[in-house]
Amino acid sequence: MNKWVGAAGICVNSDYHLLMVLQGKPEEEKRWSVPSGGKEKDETLEECCIREVYEETGYRCKIIREIIGKSGAFGSVEYLVTYFEIEILSGQPTIHDPDGLIYEIAWKSPDQLKELIYSFPEDKEFLLLHIEQRTLS
Repeated sequence: MNKWVGAAGICVNSDYHLLMVLQGKPEEEKRWSVPSGGKEKDETLEECCIREVYEETGYRCKIIREIIGKSGAFGSVEYLVTYFEIEILSGQPTIHDPDGLIYEIAWKSPDQLKELIYSFPEDKEFLLLHIEQRTLS
């Protein structure tokens, strides 16, 4: 079985909106996700997260903390994704994605998040819970 390892960045702004990207292959229906992608050789998971956030959104960020890991299998590929809470340091919303899979960058409110079609539907409840916890702190 092949193994895929990647990282994802979770950023909630001061209005409690979550940074999301609309993604998909050209022939696919486009769906929403937090910025994420695969780890490159000799790259740490933190470096992967920072690079992917920049490529997919144009924002420079820093890692605040690791939040959760998600693992499973998709067909013959075993995957492990580590989610990090991030903070935006600088930048403008700009797509630099070398794979050409990102179509839009947006800050989504909790109400909007409830209505989105997700690339990874299992992330929906976790992301909403993360925002809710932020509003309580």
